[in-house]
Parts: sequence; structure tokens; C-alpha cells
Amino acid sequence: MPGYRVTQELDPSRWDAYVDSMPAATCYHLSAWGKIIRESFGHPTHFLAALDRGGEVAGVLPLVQMKSALFGNFLVSVPFVNYGGLLCRDPGCVEPLLGAAEELRRRYDAEHVELRHLGSGIEGLPTREHKVTMVLSLSADPDQQWAKFNAKLRNQIRKAQKSGLSFRTGGLELLDGFYDVFARNMRDLGTPVYAKGFFASVLGSLPQTTRIAAVQLEGKVVAAGILSRYKETMEMPWASSIAEYKPLCPNNLLYWESIRLAISEGCAFFDFGRSTPNEGTYNFKKQWGAEPVQLYWQYLLEEGKALPELNPKNPKFQAAIAIWKRLPVRFTRLIGPAIVRNIP
Repeated sequence: MPGYRVTQELDPSRWDAYVDSMPAATCYHLSAWGKIIRESFGHPTHFLAALDRGGEVAGVLPLVQMKSALFGNFLVSVPFVNYGGLLCRDPGCVEPLLGAAEELRRRYDAEHVELRHLGSGIEGLPTREHKVTMVLSLSADPDQQWAKFNAKLRNQIRKAQKSGLSFRTGGLELLDGFYDVFARNMRDLGTPVYAKGFFASVLGSLPQTTRIAAVQLEGKVVAAGILSRYKETMEMPWASSIAEYKPLCPNNLLYWESIRLAISEGCAFFDFGRSTPNEGTYNFKKQWGAEPVQLYWQYLLEEGKALPELNPKNPKFQAAIAIWKRLPVRFTRLIGPAIVRNIP
């Protein structure tokens, strides 16, 4: 078995070239996400690369350390998004990269390392399988895709089209409209909102592959999302709409036009993002024909330690969520970013 050297000093261009060469890679493995997280949240990043004896990259593991009195001290690959985790061409470098991650956990006295894997996990690691992502296989043209929808979904899209709603995409010029809708929706869900600067950093750091999709009524944004293109997949990791406009079906127009855009750009898949099986957003995404792909969130822990319970369904967070839903949106926009920066 060849030996491997694990380093944090790999040049970003070499890192990204390796990521781009890997079929299982996601955009969140790219070095740009380390920059986005450092700029937006101030968290230290540890991008581990395993090099073989010839100095060639054999595997990578992007890690982010998060530490706060309220939520604890841990490392995540990758926080704030759905995917990350180990990306290895040679299975032999899995153990060295996990060993380096465990060494970091001990060095920084972290409670655990969380690895977010898509589609398959690493055998033997403690694992949660509570989330899936919903992925739609795209047809070659929009008419073929449209024909696969049931009558109810087609009627909802037609209703949106006849209600005076319009669709457009853009960059930073649409950020204010997107953020107004997103912040309001997060408050209604009882969830602290990211700072607007986070989304500005995403758009600015990945200008060729990210954009905002927006549905407007008389010039006002009533539904919007972030679109991210990587290889053959178009993903919408963040999307929101204003509840009072729900009878006009703006969400249906948002997703249909985004799917049409993905098809026009030659994508093979549309990723609707993370959901809990059989809950509301899961069922909304399933009606489009999207199928669940299992997410494996895996952990490096101290011997005998229980899996972490840092999720909204944890009873200790329910009272805080109920209070948050009653706060003015302008207040949640002020204090939310300081809280959510420590929630992975």
C-alpha cells in the first residue's frame, strides 16, 4: 500500500483541479467555499489533502471549525450546506484523512467531526440518515419534462403564469429582493437568518456558476432562490416565498422556470435540496418527479459519546423557535446572523 502525506498547504488551483476530476465531487468541495465561510462567518478552515508518494493528490477533506458557548465546539465538512465530506480517488487515503481529522478534533478539544456525505457513506462510522436530497432527472427538452407532470402541478404553473407573475435571473442586483423574502420566511419558520453578506460572498466568489432566480409581481419579488450549477447538476440550495402570495403559486413558477433554465443549459439533474422524508417540503419536491438520494452525516467521536443533537426537533430548542416566530423581521435580521453563524 502506498504511503500518504496529509497537508493543509495544497495550492487552491491544484485542489480545485482534483475536485473537478472527481465524479462524486460537489461544488461545496471547491476551495471557494473555504473563502466564503472565512469571509462570511470568520470560522477557521482546515482543507486537508492526501498526497501519494509521487506528490499527486489522492483525496481531500474540507473541514470548518465552529465554536460557541451555546452550540459547542466541533468540525464540519461542510457547514451551512448539504454536502462535503471525504473525496478520495484511492480508498487507501481514507484512513490517513480521517486520522488527520481526528488529530484536529483532539488538538482543538472539539466534541466531534461531522462529515456530510451524499449517496454513500464510510463503513464503520456512526451515522445519521435523517435527511435526503431530492433530485430530478431532467429530460432533453422542456416539453418532455412538462408531459411528465401531473395535471394538478401543470395547472398550478399555468395559474402562476396567468396571475401576472414574471420570472427573471440575475446577480447582486436581485440580492435585496431575494433577501427580503428569505429573511421573512426564515422568521416564519423560527430559524435565524444568515447575513445578506453571506449570499453576496457566494455570488461574488462563484460568479460563473451561481445566480439568483426571482419571481416578481408588479416589480416586487415574491419568491426567490439561489441557483448553483456544478457539472451536470443545477441546485437550488436556498429558496423562499412570501406566504400571502401562495394562492398565486409563485413557488411553482420559480421551480418550473429554473428547471427549464437547467434543461436549456444542458443539465442532466435538478437538485431541489435537503428535506426530511414525508414532511411538507419533501412532498412538494416529490410531486415534480424528484427522487430521494440518501444523505449520510457521519461522525468522529470520543469513545462512548452519543451522537450530537443539534437540530430544530431537539426539544430544548422548541421554546426558542416559538419565540423567534413572533419577533419582528427587522429584529431577526439584526440578531439572526450572530446566532446562525454557529449552527452548521
